[in-house]
Amino acid sequence: MSTRGNTRGVVYVHSSPSAVCPHVEWAISGTLGARVELKWTAQPASPGQLRAECGWRAPSGTGGKLASALKAWPMIRFEVTEEPSAGVDGERFCFAPGLGLWHGRTSANGDIVVGEDQLRALVSKVRSGESLAHKLDELLAANWDEALEPYRHAGDGAPVTWLHQVG
Repeated sequence: MSTRGNTRGVVYVHSSPSAVCPHVEWAISGTLGARVELKWTAQPASPGQLRAECGWRAPSGTGGKLASALKAWPMIRFEVTEEPSAGVDGERFCFAPGLGLWHGRTSANGDIVVGEDQLRALVSKVRSGESLAHKLDELLAANWDEALEPYRHAGDGAPVTWLHQVG
């Protein structure tokens, strides 16, 4: 049993082929230790694809485990958020085909938090000739936001399922 505090978050599956939907549910179920049945709806931004989202409540760190389990299906688009909890930053994970997985820490209001070490690494890379704008875009997930934004809006008003980790 984990000594870490519980938190909550949301899994947004922005698009998935219908044949992969059961695998997505199994990945989430395996991570949370409870059977998951999502309410899948059509994804207007990508005809023939489905979308679903579910809230979860489980120990801190579960967001990373969910993202790791879902990235096994590289044809889906997803985001996982984890709210901050006592002594633990929030997290956001974004996955888009062709871009892979992005991870960032988040503040209480959902802003991406860029740490001192990340800024030092950024300054070092800029000094070696890399573009500041490009590196800032990477830190702030600009490419992932651009790739996922049409799918986010297409899900407005879709049903949300709430899940709790067992044990």
